Amino acid sequence: MAAPTSWEARDLAEAFRAAARALAEHRDRLNALNVYPVPDGDTGTNMALTLRSVVEELDALGPEPAMGEVCTAAARGSLMGARGNSGVILSQLVRGIAQVAAEAERLGGEQLAEALATASRLADEAVLRPVEGTVLSVARAAAEGARRAAGQAGPGLAAVLAGARE
Repeated sequence: MAAPTSWEARDLAEAFRAAARALAEHRDRLNALNVYPVPDGDTGTNMALTLRSVVEELDALGPEPAMGEVCTAAARGSLMGARGNSGVILSQLVRGIAQVAAEAERLGGEQLAEALATASRLADEAVLRPVEGTVLSVARAAAEGARRAAGQAGPGLAAVLAGARE
């Protein structure tokens, strides 16, 4: 089966659900990594709870929501459910993705690269003194990798996702 070239609303919703599952699964590891700005050991927990709120909003939608509905639900869920500094930053990342995706019926590689760049910018703007080596750095690197991949001839969604992971 070939990789999809774009995501519909249900695919983006599933991506948010998959991210929530991954954060819940790796919560303890993320808690152990937490050393800045305060080594309080709750980053993974706060991020997992924030995305759990996103999933709750998505679950309240009908069976075939439009892209705009998915994006509104994700942005609202992340903002209302944000826990701690890491949750607030994550809510801005979700908001950036949702902001770009809401304008499209399908999210292709170029749109995803733009969404990740917008997400990174909004998260940076939400922090008074951004510090390298934090989730902000990870978001920026993912956005840059996605943009590089999207700049190549005929970028597909899979290539942009791979670029974001590098």
